[in-house]
Amino acid sequence: MSMRKLRIRLLLPFVFLLSMVTARCQTKFFTSFDDTKIAYTDEGEGKVVLLIHGFINTKESWQKTELKKQLLKEGFRVVALDLRGNGESDKPQTEEGYDFDAEVMDVMFLMQHLRQKKYMAIGYSRGSIVLAKLLLRDKRVKKAVLGGMGIDFTDYMWPRKIKFMKAFAGRVTEETKEAVAYAKSVGADFRSLYLQQRYQPYTRKSHLAYVKAKVLVIAGDGDTDNGSPEELHKAIPKSEFVIVEGDHNGTYKTKAFSEAVVSFLD
Repeated sequence: MSMRKLRIRLLLPFVFLLSMVTARCQTKFFTSFDDTKIAYTDEGEGKVVLLIHGFINTKESWQKTELKKQLLKEGFRVVALDLRGNGESDKPQTEEGYDFDAEVMDVMFLMQHLRQKKYMAIGYSRGSIVLAKLLLRDKRVKKAVLGGMGIDFTDYMWPRKIKFMKAFAGRVTEETKEAVAYAKSVGADFRSLYLQQRYQPYTRKSHLAYVKAKVLVIAGDGDTDNGSPEELHKAIPKSEFVIVEGDHNGTYKTKAFSEAVVSFLD
């Protein structure tokens, strides 16, 4: 056998493995309970950790974070989805596309699609709001991280939520103008963003007492716009509380955030 043929034969297994890894990182799709197509990525092997992004964001927000790198390095299987109305997922334009906790149902159907009997989940910002309701709906979630969120979302008439809902219906204020400008810059769907706020999953503070999963509440020391994260921690049994350095938009990208989360999941 020539040296050239030998080199090719030796390289084939590595080329095959590389192609498998590349394919695993590509966006996949599944059809949710109401025929809405949801996009997700699925990387690594091991215990499943689901990543749930924040408002005006997508699964790509996790892509280059220290957290995702560390989770894969530590041997977790990392799944990240585009919540309906965002990224590569469908963007329903009707109220029925978002009411009755549709986003929570999407997560549950995704885990059913992946045939998971148990999993862990990490939410950040609005992703934590979706995850809080998920904790009351899906017993398969064994550990959860609520990042970048305080207690205020447990108020059904939360003024901040209402301001952002109105902003994406055309009533922009000084407080919301930067978010609206950012949404325009990334080509976000304004009708969908409005509906996401209007029909945002709602969890009463008293209902958090029924959460059975182990929970980590983590936030940056400069992140208080969504209320007190410590009060959120106090409302959830079996919860731990960590404050790290950072503001709302940057904390989840930091090494300190990653280390605290991975340590909790381990």
